[in-house]
Amino acid sequence: MEKTIIFLDPKENPLTIRIIQIIFGLTCIGVSVFWIIYNLKASDADKTLWITSLLLFGFGFYQILSGMGKTKKFIEINNDTIILKKSSLLPKYIMNHTDIKKIESYPLNINFYTGARRKTALRFGITYTEIIKTVKARIKEFAASNNIPYEIKE
Repeated sequence: MEKTIIFLDPKENPLTIRIIQIIFGLTCIGVSVFWIIYNLKASDADKTLWITSLLLFGFGFYQILSGMGKTKKFIEINNDTIILKKSSLLPKYIMNHTDIKKIESYPLNINFYTGARRKTALRFGITYTEIIKTVKARIKEFAASNNIPYEIKE
């Protein structure tokens, strides 16, 4: 079984959109820093200034990451590991075949059971239904090649 990477949001932004995202992110961060510096000189700086500046800075940071392609959600299936990045900002989760005790497949999600009754769920949703069959087929192949129980539930 070869290495397979399946993007969970198959929509790809063109290069011009990604450049605009990076520019917009830098603009948001610049406005946030300017707003903090400008309003620090004023005597009426309160916590709403800090909250709005922090939110604007965070949004700008997210736009830069998104423009660079760092927020893509994916599942990578190798011979002996599954790497799952199911959130845009959280780090990826690596599962070795020795850690996975059981895999359950439901119509719109897949549950991976690892040691100590820990469950990791991959939820598909109904937005991109065309990737569900592909992911389930690859995970079924992975389970068969590594002797992991694979159950289909309805």
